[in-house]
Amino acid sequence: MKYARTRGNPGTEPSGGASRGDASGRGGRRARGRAVAVSSALVTFLLVLPGAVPNTPGHVGSLLETFLPWLGLAVPVLLVPALLGRSRTALVSLLMPAVAWLILFAVPLFPGSTPEGGLTVVQHNVSDVNPDPAATAGALARTGADLIALEELTAPALPAYERVLASRYPHRATSGTVGLWSKHPLKEIRPVDIRPEGVGAGWNRGLRATARTPHGEVAVYVAHLPSVRIGPSAGFSSGRRDESAALLGSALAAEALDRVILLGDLNSTVDDRGLDPVTSLMEPPGRGFAFSWPASLPVARIDQVLTRSAEVTHVRSLPATGSDHLPIAARVVL
Repeated sequence: MKYARTRGNPGTEPSGGASRGDASGRGGRRARGRAVAVSSALVTFLLVLPGAVPNTPGHVGSLLETFLPWLGLAVPVLLVPALLGRSRTALVSLLMPAVAWLILFAVPLFPGSTPEGGLTVVQHNVSDVNPDPAATAGALARTGADLIALEELTAPALPAYERVLASRYPHRATSGTVGLWSKHPLKEIRPVDIRPEGVGAGWNRGLRATARTPHGEVAVYVAHLPSVRIGPSAGFSSGRRDESAALLGSALAAEALDRVILLGDLNSTVDDRGLDPVTSLMEPPGRGFAFSWPASLPVARIDQVLTRSAEVTHVRSLPATGSDHLPIAARVVL
């Protein structure tokens, strides 16, 4: 029996197939590397220049600015395909958003020199459905703060706050659903009208008082801006909040005293452009994330301590009370 010989080089076909496979694999890794690099550049751009994102439709820019620190999570997410693809380009590109995030959010956390003196202040939205106002008031009193600002005070709950805080805070001012308790005398107390158009006269969420502190007089504002809404149709709806912020900004601009402290639930972070009428007139807050909302899993600091001709230092969130917000404490150096 004769055997037929196979023509051609037996190794040619397998060898050629392997080469095409290697080339395809390298091409796939290069494509993934380029995708990670482009994504890294985009994340860096958004971190550094969030204001470049338009606010229409749906106030997308404001939504991004509200949760800007969480954009850093893109770095570990992008790290996975970079490692799997063994792409040096991708890995190096991830340094851009990582460094940008560290400069913006981590470096300010490093301890620095703090001037002596000043006031300790506490800001807290106590919730209008707080099941135990007395316990909340007791927790706030134990902080020993010089000033305590509260929002969402209701008529039934107000006597509990007054009773518990009275011994340590003999001076107080209330207007509608906001209040200020102080260890130092208060004068020139008046409401601040921050009602958006179409809201009834019974909606009172702003007040102003002059506190006579050991460091001199300071104007203290307490404000609660309208809530924002996130939905599929309207997106990030903040029209009333923005309108109220403009009214508050006008009041701050007209303030005669040089030194001002603003305590309030502003319903967004200070990065949100919707608060520009307020934040453009005030000093930025001090070090620390101090997320305050929601109390069960805080993701943003929407309770703020802002100042003019003063410095806010050592901002921190306090343990939960019966509210859906965490209290915020800060040191204000006058």
